[in-house]
Amino acid sequence: MAKYKMILDLDTGIDDALAIAYALATPETDLIGIIGSYGNVVTSRGVQNSLDLLELLGHPEVPVYMGANHSSTTDHFDVMPVSAQIHGVNGVGEVSLKQADRQVETGSGVDFLISAAHQYQKDLLLVPTGPLTNLAAALDKDPEIENLIGNVTLMGGALTVPGNVTPVTEANINQDPQAADRVFRSSLPLTMVGLDVTTRTLLTTRETQQWRDLGTVAGQKYAEIVDFYIDAYKVTSPHLGGCALHDPLAVAVAVEPDLISTIYLNMKVDTKASFAGRTIGDETRINDPATQTQVAVNVDKERFVQEFMTKLTELFKNN
Repeated sequence: MAKYKMILDLDTGIDDALAIAYALATPETDLIGIIGSYGNVVTSRGVQNSLDLLELLGHPEVPVYMGANHSSTTDHFDVMPVSAQIHGVNGVGEVSLKQADRQVETGSGVDFLISAAHQYQKDLLLVPTGPLTNLAAALDKDPEIENLIGNVTLMGGALTVPGNVTPVTEANINQDPQAADRVFRSSLPLTMVGLDVTTRTLLTTRETQQWRDLGTVAGQKYAEIVDFYIDAYKVTSPHLGGCALHDPLAVAVAVEPDLISTIYLNMKVDTKASFAGRTIGDETRINDPATQTQVAVNVDKERFVQEFMTKLTELFKNN
């Protein structure tokens, strides 16, 4: 029986698609819902991608909720050209997926998160792999959930390496620095899985060929989706030699925290130009005990990639 209840908060592009598969393939977790967000694609597109992928993977029972359509400080959102380049205009590498029979839920993603926090409390794991707009909105609506949620393991930020949008900002944090700052300054038990570690966990066409060789629809579709991602990385990050498993690493760390080495640090997010979106230690709390927020600085990449391939290949075999 699954020990943890997990919610994914996704802007469903390619690495989010891998995060969904990893969560479904991890027996210690029960994926109880997905909240949509903006970033790699607009929220409505990401929500549809999530529904379609869940059906492809044999789990149409997982509910998907609409979250924020734009940041907490704007009234609209436009996908950045580089996001479309990396994930495709449709978010899944221009691969065509069968449209799911299930529809998006009628309730809001923020209300779903608040309700789940009260119901499951310390057994609830939240994994945001997009902007932190939904979580910040939930904290503002019901501050009590700060002390209820078991852990928040987010993909975002960069502490010891440059950002991937500006020299100091990572894409997810860059979308809504104010929301991210709200979350980082909260009392939530938080683990930041940033570019410091995610860009060390890489996939190549050797691995995707293994999925293609399964001869299943899921194996074929995921191989095509990730090959698009790998090709994009050859242009944007040729020094890596593969595509980074950003979002699935955060899912894995939520369940297996010993995959990473961390430091405890009282964090903040800069909200003013020219450093808006920078994730860094909060100088005003430098002498306060740091007990809530951990930042990943190293990862057992061989172990993770092996577990990733084992779990996803087994899932794709049956779909």
